[in-house]
Amino acid sequence: MHCGIKFKASLLHPKYFLSWVGVGLFSLISLLPTSARHAIGRKIGERIYYKKSKRYNTVNTNLEIAFPKLKTAEREALIRQHLQWYGCALVDYSLLFFASKPRLKSMLRIEGQEYIDSAVKQDQPVMILLAHSVMLEFGPAALGYDFECFGSYKTSKNALLDWLIAKSRCRHVSFVVSREAGLRKLVKSLEPGKVMIFLPDEDLGSDNAVFVPFFGKDKATLTTTARIAKMTKAVALPAFSWYDLESKQYVLKILPPLKNYPSKDKEQDAEALNQSLEMLIKQHPEQYMWLMKWYKTRPNNDASVY
Repeated sequence: MHCGIKFKASLLHPKYFLSWVGVGLFSLISLLPTSARHAIGRKIGERIYYKKSKRYNTVNTNLEIAFPKLKTAEREALIRQHLQWYGCALVDYSLLFFASKPRLKSMLRIEGQEYIDSAVKQDQPVMILLAHSVMLEFGPAALGYDFECFGSYKTSKNALLDWLIAKSRCRHVSFVVSREAGLRKLVKSLEPGKVMIFLPDEDLGSDNAVFVPFFGKDKATLTTTARIAKMTKAVALPAFSWYDLESKQYVLKILPPLKNYPSKDKEQDAEALNQSLEMLIKQHPEQYMWLMKWYKTRPNNDASVY
């Protein structure tokens, strides 16, 4: 799928009625000031927290692994804080769909843009290795104002939602490709001076992955990241997107290029990637996506941790 996405008449089918109602509410939420949006978001997060559902259990397990020294009360506070931020992100995404570009631009900031500028100046392609934070989507939005960038997305079972997500992302990037379509188009498009946004931290199984530590526990880590960097001779820049309460801005934090990356050692490359992401996550742990099952795939068919 690429930009220039066409609206399909089938999306007007009655089965999408409630989805369209949700879209309408989302557009109204986008008009609210940040304080009001976040008040709604925190209420959503509180409801998830007190429900103590499977999502709560996933967050709790991840934090037990990542921060084993936290006392129970400290971990509970971090779980609650994280779920509140998750709720805030859900309502804040309305900005990406409906806010005007000038309004949205005033809310965005990039730290470490000089690393991209340097690579572009030297006519090198760039890979932004973006961690899965709750405010993930604001990273590509920030980049899209100054750079020709592109990336992939995960399709939704709801055709209307799928169209809306792809359409909103194309407001900020050159094009998007569904994950199911594979990496070929992304790799072919990674030319000098262009920026590819790649999400390297998700557990996608043992294929094309090695088990290396992530917060002290072995995690199935993609080798695809280093392989793309090698094929395209791209500069690899770890990054994290978060909301800064002080400045009231969505910040994309970019680290310097990974050194000696890629090397000839898959495990070494994967570990270097994980260490750089850990460094970023530890700065704002409450905004990392602990709701995802980072340790789902276990080596040697070990029992699930979830």
